[in-house]
Amino acid sequence: MLLPSAIRPNPSLLEIECGLTAIVAASAFAWPTLGAAWFRKLEQFFARLADRKALAIAAVGLSVVLLRLAILPFYGIPLPFVPDDFSFLLAADTFAHGRLTNPTPVMWTHFESIHITMIPSYQSMYFPGQGLLLAAGQLLGHPWFGLLIMDGLMCAALTWMLQAWLPRRWALLGGFIAVIRLGLFSDWINTYHTGGSLAAFGGALVLGALPRLTKTVRFRYGMLMGVGMTILALTRPYEGMLLCLPVAAALGHWAFKSHKRPPAAVLLRRAAVPIALLVVGVAWLGYYDYKAFGKPTTLPYTVDRAEYAMAPYYIWQHQRPEPHYRHAAMRSFYQKGEMDFFNNIHSWKGFLPYTLVKLVFTALFYAGFLLMLPMLMVRRVLLDGRIRFLFVCLMVLVCGVIIEVFLLPHYVAPFAGAFYVIGIQAMRHLRLWKPEGKPVGLALVRLTVFSIVALAGVRLFAVPLGIAPSEAPASSWNLEWWGPEHFGAERAAMKAKLEKMPGNQLVIVRYSPQHDPFFEWVYNRADLDQSKVVWARDMDAADNLKLIHYYHNRQVWLVEPDAIPARIVPYPEANMLRASK
Repeated sequence: MLLPSAIRPNPSLLEIECGLTAIVAASAFAWPTLGAAWFRKLEQFFARLADRKALAIAAVGLSVVLLRLAILPFYGIPLPFVPDDFSFLLAADTFAHGRLTNPTPVMWTHFESIHITMIPSYQSMYFPGQGLLLAAGQLLGHPWFGLLIMDGLMCAALTWMLQAWLPRRWALLGGFIAVIRLGLFSDWINTYHTGGSLAAFGGALVLGALPRLTKTVRFRYGMLMGVGMTILALTRPYEGMLLCLPVAAALGHWAFKSHKRPPAAVLLRRAAVPIALLVVGVAWLGYYDYKAFGKPTTLPYTVDRAEYAMAPYYIWQHQRPEPHYRHAAMRSFYQKGEMDFFNNIHSWKGFLPYTLVKLVFTALFYAGFLLMLPMLMVRRVLLDGRIRFLFVCLMVLVCGVIIEVFLLPHYVAPFAGAFYVIGIQAMRHLRLWKPEGKPVGLALVRLTVFSIVALAGVRLFAVPLGIAPSEAPASSWNLEWWGPEHFGAERAAMKAKLEKMPGNQLVIVRYSPQHDPFFEWVYNRADLDQSKVVWARDMDAADNLKLIHYYHNRQVWLVEPDAIPARIVPYPEANMLRASK
């Protein structure tokens, strides 16, 4: 576990950033002209790039891809290690083989895993957007390549979106900040399960198309808005709906109230484009739901949550009856992990503090401490009529998420562009702040940007500097993540060794009573029976005997992941059990 800061031998990244923020503030007041000439030259260079809008967008998108590839020797392609990773990788493997889902495995009770549906078919419980992205990467050689490409597209789309709301030079700054904060070191690129980049890409297309569409009613902007809405419907439909509702209201007001609206015939043609794309996307989702979950109206999540979960998603809902769990690790996840949080936030005493924790946790992910400094100008930003609409969007978002039990930063990824517009606009106001005639605000902005870049270097060398925590528990990895480090390494090494052995292998995984269910080992490919290595959960002797006889042509192993180091031995009763049949 991550040690409390009072006894941890080295500071965490958040603590370093907090200290760096204090240094920036103190330096700006004490030496407001610090490095002014150097900063001025640097700003002039980037201003020339920003003036070429298309080149600026391409530069931001390519930079995140090239930089992430450049640091592969330090932080390689991440390994899956939490249940959500494996769930999305199952979807990717299914789609990559040209199928929408898979038949239920014969011995399915041994292969149950968190966030994976077994009945009526064997598939990820999640919406298919992230799985489709990972499938594209798998066809290119590895699912992570899909994440990498989308990482670049997301940062490029955020820059394009910022150009519609802000001066181009500030839009470029926002794009490069997104590269550092979201593109290189966040769990959006270093895990397989968040879908943050894809959802942020969709949200940026919607918010970037809105002001352009109301100025010049062009086909391409309607098409891009439709693509963005469709991505949100396939990735994060609830939060996507929270974004699209105010956008639809703004478009409706413009279409019926604005004196600048185009002729009705033009409006109808342009409006038909995003609506048609969204209808096609939703129709495909209905077909997918029919194939995977039995009915077009049975959405992802529904079957799996009804089968395993006790905690509902919304605060007014009541706890579900405890289901029959066949595996202690799954009971631990749903009973302890989810129900503890639900019971706290579901009480009047716990609702307010836990809601504040969720919102602060989310704000720290997107901004950290350094980017909180410009929010000193939030009052002035609120008075800006040009971006007031985005505050309306955020109010809708807040109303939508406070009624949810669970909230992680990637849930609100569709609003990433709105966050950055407001933050960069606050920087613009801060830059002009001159208490007692001193350019303190200018210094604050320059030193903040410089410190964000410096912090990226700290993140890059965090492990050799001894800053990295020994583990990344679920409560902290979203905020302190800098790379894949060692998570999932033991399972990956064991899998690689088993795949080199002659013949097919069956691995029975036996967890200890203290096993952390976030660190999952039981995961299989889409075509389970044809896999070189099949991973199964340990059950009682009779069930294990049935499993061993079904896979009679495989060598059987017993794995104990919670031993230090993880232990693998030939399954001791395999031959005896077969002989007794």
